[in-house]
Amino acid sequence: MWWFQQGLSFLPSALVIWTSAAFIFSYITAITLHHIDPALPYISDTGTVAPEKCLFGAMLNIAAVLCIATIYVRYKQVHALSPEENLIIKLNKAGLILGILSCLGLSVVANFQKTALFAAHVSGAVLTFSMGSLYMFVQTILSYKMQPKIHGKQVFWIRLLLAIWCGVSAFSMLICSSVLHSGNFGTDLEQKLHWNPEDKGYVLHMITTAAEWSMSFSFFGFFLTYIRDFQKISLRVEANLHGLTLYDTAPCPINNERTRLLSRDI
Repeated sequence: MWWFQQGLSFLPSALVIWTSAAFIFSYITAITLHHIDPALPYISDTGTVAPEKCLFGAMLNIAAVLCIATIYVRYKQVHALSPEENLIIKLNKAGLILGILSCLGLSVVANFQKTALFAAHVSGAVLTFSMGSLYMFVQTILSYKMQPKIHGKQVFWIRLLLAIWCGVSAFSMLICSSVLHSGNFGTDLEQKLHWNPEDKGYVLHMITTAAEWSMSFSFFGFFLTYIRDFQKISLRVEANLHGLTLYDTAPCPINNERTRLLSRDI
């Protein structure tokens, strides 16, 4: 059996591969059509102009669904492993909410281009990165609380380093982006897709875009740490029947139906 056939390990793998493909394909298309500069554009710039915006939006919507599925499976796994730990239960629920909000923001980014609806696009980006960063820190704390009986120390340290990487990138992007859009470097910067080294604010622009890509890579690395955990879990779907027919409302003793969902048992 291949590693990606064990449990639900294919979920985080598919999430990272699919999202990376969305960035790469839209970037290549935008570069080929000369819609953006090759040197470190904003991720959103690679999906701003047609036809790459259509590809970017469709693939990121699917990525958001994969991300929600991954986050939910992680939530159910932690819930099953620590049924009586109150702090872990609260952190686990908080992680689920933060993760879903981050995925919602990703869908907003995918469907509202910055040149079309800048306010909506920025709101989606802030929701994605802020909630995503908090989700990583919550999961890192959970990894710490669950060691060494459930989680190994190595997994905790890897996730901690990735969370710190994400935090540093987010802080750098926030500071540089705020200074860049303060008004001292021109107006309508959100409409600008081509930058020259002679442009005012070019250095800040490059730092901001580098921080954005760096932050995305930290997310990829974090979800890849789920692969080993997900090899040891599967989900089942259960149908509870409350009548002999679809029209019968009276309760009756009917056996429940259980079906494997995507994989085999733990």
